[in-house]
Amino acid sequence: MGTDTADMSGVRPGFAPDPGVAELLAARPFLSADPVAGLLAEGVPLNAIADEAGTPAWVISAGTLRARARRLKAAMSAADLDVAAHYAVKANDHQAVLHILAAEGFGADVVSGGELARVRAAGIPAAKVIFSGVGKTDAEMDLALREGISQFNVESAEELDILSGRAVAAGCEARVALRINPDVDAGTHEKITTGVAGNKFGIPFEEALALYRRAHGLAGIRAVGFAMHIGSQILSPAPFRAAWARLAMLIREARAQGLAVEVADCGGGLGISYRDETEGSPEALAGALRRELGDCGVRLAIEPGRWIAAPAGILLSTVILRKAVAGGAPFIVLDAAMNDLARPSLYDAWHGLVPLAPHLLRSSVTEGAHLVGPVCETGDTFARDRRLPALARGDRVALLDAGAYGSVMSSTYNSRPLAVQVLVDGDRRAVIRPRQATEALWAEEYVPEWLSSRPE
Repeated sequence: MGTDTADMSGVRPGFAPDPGVAELLAARPFLSADPVAGLLAEGVPLNAIADEAGTPAWVISAGTLRARARRLKAAMSAADLDVAAHYAVKANDHQAVLHILAAEGFGADVVSGGELARVRAAGIPAAKVIFSGVGKTDAEMDLALREGISQFNVESAEELDILSGRAVAAGCEARVALRINPDVDAGTHEKITTGVAGNKFGIPFEEALALYRRAHGLAGIRAVGFAMHIGSQILSPAPFRAAWARLAMLIREARAQGLAVEVADCGGGLGISYRDETEGSPEALAGALRRELGDCGVRLAIEPGRWIAAPAGILLSTVILRKAVAGGAPFIVLDAAMNDLARPSLYDAWHGLVPLAPHLLRSSVTEGAHLVGPVCETGDTFARDRRLPALARGDRVALLDAGAYGSVMSSTYNSRPLAVQVLVDGDRRAVIRPRQATEALWAEEYVPEWLSSRPE
């Protein structure tokens, strides 16, 4: 989906053609085309999952999560950097995902009390948890203090004062890094940039040193350093370098005033290739860290989310019907919708689409079509003027790169139950969350007794 117009060749003015099925699969190692079974995730036929679990269905690849986690850590090690990796839980918070990444040595970056409870349930120690976010409630601060988390990323002077009071009342000390807004444009979508002046996130750079000095004198606070996060889906190391250069400057200025700085939390934001972009490189990220902060004598931390989780997930869907349009492209109506995968509706996001059937995977004949969901919103659109093999009622497709900000953003809008989730690991598969029962949609709703009499 997007605001760009396209003719029926599928080529947008000024853009290269969309990648075809073969190109999409070649760039996604955990997916392959079997001449008999059709599309496979690792060693599991996706048609078998759809047959057993139905659609819509989320599928997550354990092998992809492990491979990407290991590549990221290897890139840091090759750059001779000792970096603590804290997975950004908001990307995908399923317990299975958290267990896999915890086994790879990752800590967690959380933004709510619920996420904190989730990661602790997954066995991630509190000593490896960072709590970010602009609006931590008193109850969330109290929970994090009781748990003894590693670090609060504080985003305002007001939050710092509240946390000081909560820590004193709890009789403990909060380890604090001030999140700084460096006013660096990450060059990403306006709704996912976080480090530009005017964003709600972080402390203005010009105010940071004075607030850090004050933090050192606050009861219940142990000021340990600074944090930055400038946005998401960043493909070039240049914005990171610009932000981290400012972070290094701040560290030097703080130390020049006799203030201890132990930690530089460098955030996340490394992007992936959804369409035909050059994916963000963890090796380039490590190089930027090394150049800008490698000689600062601080403990480094990063908070990756999308780069690890997005390529590991897909959303399976079935064609409900094919709606012909005189003189125009047909509408292919899927059983997945914007309540399942919200990114196209929210961000005009592009997701690859690949059919599951073997004859469609190897078809060289394509057509332009609009792929939409059944929700009663015009915005319930996954792709416009997308060239694909001709899809008919009952055909199945996979929406790619949906492992981050996919299932976690799902809703039950239009009273549509939450979709089933399945984990694949080699040739093994397991349902890791069953499809929500329709009755569960209203099971916890209460009708006051004075309304309970039914009309005749």
